[in-house]
Amino acid sequence: MSGIDAPADWDAAFEHGENHLGTAAIGLAFNCPLEEASPQIVRATRLPNVAQRGFAFTAAGAAARLNGALTSELYVALRAEGLVGTAEDAIRDTLTFVPFRDLPPWFGRRSVYLTVRDTLEGWWPRTEDVAGDAWGALRGRRS
Repeated sequence: MSGIDAPADWDAAFEHGENHLGTAAIGLAFNCPLEEASPQIVRATRLPNVAQRGFAFTAAGAAARLNGALTSELYVALRAEGLVGTAEDAIRDTLTFVPFRDLPPWFGRRSVYLTVRDTLEGWWPRTEDVAGDAWGALRGRRS
């Protein structure tokens, strides 16, 4: 299946019920223009096999990396899957490699949310360390 590099070949494999279509979608992302590969990648995100769906989302992330853009159908597929699931890496790749001004509004809001959350998650352990050091210093002075 990794030799599939044309959307028509992917469609034929899908019709025959072949396995590893998510893996083949990665090949499409690397070898085909985004507009041509997008329908197959979207179909692969709906495959019943969880692992193959994960590969389909990997293909979406690769498409974002390679093209600096996604199709509206791929944005819809990423939104439908959500951040907690097999699409998390693809969503983060999209936020990294697609310019903010080109993101759909809901995706832009997700970008702001993730930036704030990741920043706060990074600060929290440092805050605990500082508070712990201050508390220890205060306890040390009282003794």
